Amino acid sequence: MPPDLRSASGAASGAASGAGGRAGSPVLLLATLSVLTVASIILFLTVNARGNWGFILSFRGTKVAAMVLVGYAVAVSTVLFQTITNNRILTPSIMGFDVLYRLIQTVLVFQLGSAAVAEIDPRLRFGVEVGAMVAFSWLLYRWLFSGGVRGLHLLMLVGIVFGVLFRSLSSFLQRIIDPNEFLVVQDRMFASFNRVDGQLLAVSALAVLAVSVIIWRRMALFDVLALGREAAINLGVDHRRAVALVLVLVSVLVSVSTALVGPVTFLGLLVANFAYTLVRTHEHRVILPVAVLLGILTLTGGQLVLERVLGLNSALSIVIEFLGGIAFLFILVRRSAR
Repeated sequence: MPPDLRSASGAASGAASGAGGRAGSPVLLLATLSVLTVASIILFLTVNARGNWGFILSFRGTKVAAMVLVGYAVAVSTVLFQTITNNRILTPSIMGFDVLYRLIQTVLVFQLGSAAVAEIDPRLRFGVEVGAMVAFSWLLYRWLFSGGVRGLHLLMLVGIVFGVLFRSLSSFLQRIIDPNEFLVVQDRMFASFNRVDGQLLAVSALAVLAVSVIIWRRMALFDVLALGREAAINLGVDHRRAVALVLVLVSVLVSVSTALVGPVTFLGLLVANFAYTLVRTHEHRVILPVAVLLGILTLTGGQLVLERVLGLNSALSIVIEFLGGIAFLFILVRRSAR
């Protein structure tokens, strides 16, 4: 990123912050969220822990690592997707990743049976799921993303259409599948942190780390993209190439997190919009860490309350989907009232 674009990014972010009011100290906000997140993780690891500490910390530690990874991937991918679309009610799920994941699970059980699917090497299944979702997004980008606002808008519309198609196919197969097999499929429809494979977690962490290196080295670019297509082009950004890069990075993050634990559709919408409310700035060097900490805090804190306080075995993703749906409606109503 040239120095002039960095300065333009800083000036634009400063103006946006001034227009939105005083945002408070980002350092204090990040420190507070960090303390809360660490406290939530420690409580999750230690509350009601009885027996062998080595086993307990290993078992719960795997779940915590998965929640940290998913919270990070979902938060970063949602913020970046909203940056290039200039719309805070959109999430990467609009491209149909979660529905494609459900279709893959349904087709596998329908064709092979739940017993055969359970015997498949988890690493092979993980690779197939991630590969299918990344390949789907890559084909969409290559086919439709011809540059400009029209290409991006067309891409999202086609993603919605494919999402409806995948959902219809999944529903059709689930209607004709054996009832016992349907229970297995239904169990995979919601994100779960209780069946995370340690080896898959390591592979996912490496993939997310590789994407993160690219993202954090281009922080100023995202600030410029947030200004809009025309402003970014006037500042010397190859908008088509930059947006295509962001879409690829978002695809990898969403595919990895979805294949690891399952779809968490509304988590990104919740943490991203809450981060915008707390920070009130367009600087991604502040927004992204705040969103990541909120994502991790939501998952670890929610799982802590659900398992340790309420003693429930329900999937946390169900609660998140419920709250996220309410938040989505609230955002729509608030935007329409302006």
